Parts: sequence; C-alpha cells; structure tokens
Amino acid sequence: MGLPEPKRPKGPLTIYDVASRAGVSIASVSRVLNGQGSPRAATRDRVLQAVRELGFVPDGAARALSNGLKEVVGVVFRRGDETPFPDEDESFLFIDVIYRGIDLAARRQGFDVLMGSVGFNDGNVEARVAAVGGKADGLILHDRMIPATSITRLASLVPVVTLAGTPVPGAMNVRCDNDEGMRQLVRHLVLDHGYNELGYLSGRIDSPDNHARAKAIEAEAKAHGAQVAIGHDWQGDYSAAGGARVISGLLESGRKLPRAIVCANDQTALGVMHALGRRGLRVPQDVAVTGFDDVPVARHLHPPLTTVRQPMQELGAMAFAVLYSKISTGRGDSDVVLPVQLIVRESCGCAAAENGR
Repeated sequence: MGLPEPKRPKGPLTIYDVASRAGVSIASVSRVLNGQGSPRAATRDRVLQAVRELGFVPDGAARALSNGLKEVVGVVFRRGDETPFPDEDESFLFIDVIYRGIDLAARRQGFDVLMGSVGFNDGNVEARVAAVGGKADGLILHDRMIPATSITRLASLVPVVTLAGTPVPGAMNVRCDNDEGMRQLVRHLVLDHGYNELGYLSGRIDSPDNHARAKAIEAEAKAHGAQVAIGHDWQGDYSAAGGARVISGLLESGRKLPRAIVCANDQTALGVMHALGRRGLRVPQDVAVTGFDDVPVARHLHPPLTTVRQPMQELGAMAFAVLYSKISTGRGDSDVVLPVQLIVRESCGCAAAENGR
C-alpha cells in the first residue's frame, strides 16, 4: 500500500503554503521560484517537491507577492547632536551590539539590513523613517523617535518592531525588563550598602525606557525608605557628554551630591565618573556610581562599573525574529520582554573579590 496523498490546504495556495510544506522561509521560496540568488541544492529540491505536491502554480497575485519581497529590513536609530565626549561619535556601544544581533539573525534568513539614523533635532523625522520603510519589508525602530500615533500609522503600511520600554498599538515591541533591573539595583544600593540618598541621572526625556527606569527607581527607593533626587536638574540624554554636563552643573551650583548616582545607561555613567574625577571626587569612596546595559567597556573602567546587564545582542536578534515572523506569516508577538541581570562590580562600593565578574 502506498503512502497517503498529502492533504492540500483549503483556499487559494500561496508561497506561504509552499514554504510551510517545504519547511523553509518564504525568502527561500521566492529565490527558487524566481531564479534569484544561489539557494542550496537541498533547499531548491524541497521547494520544488512542495510545489509538485501542492500543485502550486504561481498566479499573478502570487508572483507579485513573491517578487515583491525585498528581503530587506530597515533599522533606524537616533544619534546624538551635541558635541560628543571624546570618540563617543565613533562608538555607539549599545546600538553597536544590538545591530550585530539584528545583522546576524537577518543573514541567517537571507535578508539584508538597511541602516538609517535620525538626529534628536532633525526635522521631518517621520518622513525620513517612512522612506526607510518604503525600501524594506519591515522596520525596527530604536527607542521613541516618532510619536506613538505615527508609529501606529506606519505599522498599518509596513510591519514595525520598536525597541522601547512600552509597546505601541499596531506595532510589535521587544524590550528588556527595566522594572526588575532597576529594582534589583536599588535594593543592592539601599539594603546591602545602606545608601539612603540616591540620584537618578536620566536618559532622554521622551524615552519610554527612561520613564520605566525612573518609575521603578522611585517606587523601590520609597519602599525601603530612601530618597531619590530626580527631575530637571538631573536630566541627561544617554550620552557620556550629557552625564558629565549634569554633574558639572550640580557641582558648580554648590549642590551636595547624593551618596549614590544611578545612571540611565553605561555611557552616562562613564561621563559621570569622568566629571567626578576631574573634581577630585572618588568613586565609590565619595560617590557610588552605577549604570545600565553592561556594554563591553563597563568592566574595564576604573573602578569597574556596577550595572544591569541587558542581553543586547539577543535583543537585536529577537527584534528581527519577531519582525520576520510577521513578514513570513502575518503574525508576531506584540510585546516580548527579555530578562536582565544585576552585575555587581566595584563602582558601587563592593570589594573586587566580591564581584568575580
């Protein structure tokens, strides 16, 4: 007795059905059907076998769908506009690692990555972001560079994944657990070190990640009876230059600094430590300093930086995976949250032997 004939899907057949039957991506099906690229022989055989089994004949709509797949994802990030800290314009650190994750994941699926950037003070940002989207099958947007309503409108035209603290209706979102990371950090500073006065040197005022971190710091500090200096005088912008500027301004005005400064990210912490050193203040003996991200340079600072580690490369890879799922199947998770880890080093006041990292 021969094997039963494979069941055919109900409704009009599409390249999605072929991809599902063959166990390959729609990008692979597109390349085989259109004679583009150099698909592996095994992939080509699986696609053609699936075509035969399904009796698939690309009609005009199917061919248009197949040919219309650009196999490109657009990534847009924000760059700083002010005079940078030495070499800061040459090393975005956080963005670099995220982009590496996106690029590696994209290449595994045969996609190219189109990189774009907008300045914080650029005009017509929405049009520039939309222009990148028009050249790609989907978009990954870092942080909140355009209003939520604009993201929702853009997501109705092309799949969009944001990398931000809060999701936007219509778009997909991938983020790290800002709340838990900051709560762990505050507990360590207050309960383990006994610091009852903290300062939060924030990120960009329009950043959802910044707001999520600030909210968690205030809530956890209040729960343990600690005070937090926060607000306009502590407003940074995620850059080392911004962190140094805030600290210099506070010291020049004669303000007494809190015992520990919690920075919105590691680059801010780098600037804070630099400004403190120029004023003769020691870290952590006079002021403890912490960051968020755990960029590669954090462990090499003097002293090494206590921080919250985000899985940055995984964040990029997951962003592409969610976007690719939407491009391939029409479905994608609306909000993916990745875990973080408190990394204890010496800048908070712990001894070198305690951290072991």
